[in-house]
Amino acid sequence: MMDDPLVGRLRAIVGKSNVLTGDRRTGRYRKGYRYGEGPAFAVVRPGSLLEQWRVFVACVEADCIVIVQAANTGLNGGSTPSGQYDRRVVIINTMRIDRIDLLGGGEQVLCLAGATLHQLERKIRPLGREPHSVIGSTTIGASVVGGVCNNSGGALIRRGPAFTQLALFAGVDEDGRPHLVNHLGIALGVGAEEILTRLDRGAYEEADILRDGTALASDPDYGHLIRDIDAPSPARYNNDPRLLFEASGCAGKLCVFAVRLDTFPSSGPSRVFYIGSNDYAELTQIRRDILGGFDHLPVAGEYLHRDAYELAAEYGKDLFLLIKYAGTSRIPLAFSLKSRFDTLTSRLGLGDNLSDRLLQVLTRSLPEHLPARMNDFAGRFEHHLLLRVDGGGIEETQAYLAGVFPSGTGDYFECDEREAADAFRHRYAVGGGSVRYRAVHRDTVENIVALDLALPRNTLDWRENLPDGVKSAIVQKIPCGHFFCQVFHYDYAVRKGVDWLDIEHRIIAHAASRHIEFPSEHNVGHLYKAGPNLAGFYQSLDPTNTMNPGIGLTSRHKDWA
Repeated sequence: MMDDPLVGRLRAIVGKSNVLTGDRRTGRYRKGYRYGEGPAFAVVRPGSLLEQWRVFVACVEADCIVIVQAANTGLNGGSTPSGQYDRRVVIINTMRIDRIDLLGGGEQVLCLAGATLHQLERKIRPLGREPHSVIGSTTIGASVVGGVCNNSGGALIRRGPAFTQLALFAGVDEDGRPHLVNHLGIALGVGAEEILTRLDRGAYEEADILRDGTALASDPDYGHLIRDIDAPSPARYNNDPRLLFEASGCAGKLCVFAVRLDTFPSSGPSRVFYIGSNDYAELTQIRRDILGGFDHLPVAGEYLHRDAYELAAEYGKDLFLLIKYAGTSRIPLAFSLKSRFDTLTSRLGLGDNLSDRLLQVLTRSLPEHLPARMNDFAGRFEHHLLLRVDGGGIEETQAYLAGVFPSGTGDYFECDEREAADAFRHRYAVGGGSVRYRAVHRDTVENIVALDLALPRNTLDWRENLPDGVKSAIVQKIPCGHFFCQVFHYDYAVRKGVDWLDIEHRIIAHAASRHIEFPSEHNVGHLYKAGPNLAGFYQSLDPTNTMNPGIGLTSRHKDWA
């Protein structure tokens, strides 16, 4: 392989140390955060946009498959190889290209290919601004471009999926030739090398930035869509043609260099109300009353089932404590160190989940970490709703909830500052707790089926609904979601020895019969079948099927054969 002409050409572009070959050196790039693993001829780590372009051109001219990857934090394996291919696979990892430029005093930002959400949040916080998402994948190092490419959602009710019509990207045309498209709305010259060289240097002025308002840098309609509580369609889902535009929703079918996005004014002082109920219809009515009648939309409304609460309390405890005492800024480093430790222990024959087992033993010996009032509600109520409001919404919510509770089936309390922070930390720890549960119970759990479902906005009974014959295969369920958006995440630990993928397909088919769209915000990856709109969009972007083939269970073959 070292004598291969392509390896030599790639090394000449990015340097020998940034071209990785061999299963051991490429392993962490070939394996997904939660799902997916496949072969790669090489992993290349360009250090500039111009290097990224030259690597891309070299791979296309060598008739290779190209998978562009940033932080590799996706849940469905969409940024890693999966299965077998008819050509060599090269992964282009963009994490060395992470500059963020402020535009218009921070009202917009220009993010290069490897810039992370966490970097963006820190950069604009002093300006009183926020990015599209402020917790979730943000804390494990997810990239801004990755969120746009996957139309990723988020926990914030007013903002909708990540979306922009302003991007700089490359594709492969019908004749197999690479081409660059500058739709950033920034004048950077003519020709790929000039455009990328200027952007690498930041060589543009305010006068070069187009601001005519004809191209969008965020989704302007979500606040209205979510209020339409009688609509028979979901508020947001990956197959929605409304938000499929060039880089937005492309899922790696384009090589994206930069995106231009809106930022948002930071929320002012807020209050969190913790609601518990044993009657799902009680929460349904709260959602419909607030979305349909309040003057002010809430900031966030997160749902936890008691099962998810209890699992996160036991298996997400170390993640909760890490966020609380070290801050979200340390989480990407912690995940990186954990990944390196697991790689080492695997090579030594000690398994690839020793870190999880050690951390679980450690955290069990630590004192109780959750507030007493939350734990009391966990004992009393099946369904939990975390409602964050600000501005005029505070008085609206106080008056409304005082008229609803206490009821025969539910109650609420207004959180103090500590409880408010801990409630949302605990909600975030559910995802990590699910992964930990699988790692610790490898002897009884085959795998986790992770479902990402968007229910119609007019849904009244949003509870879990499984097809016949599936419950006996599940040893643990972990339900949570973005309640006001009617986006639910259901993780199911499947019993050892059961075909977990068959279980997933049976649940998905059952959900589809109920007019549920999936996935809602994590994109199709290599687990979900892309709907007709999405599959057609992929083929229009990538007519030769060079970029990330097989995504959404589409063809892996050249020219979509």
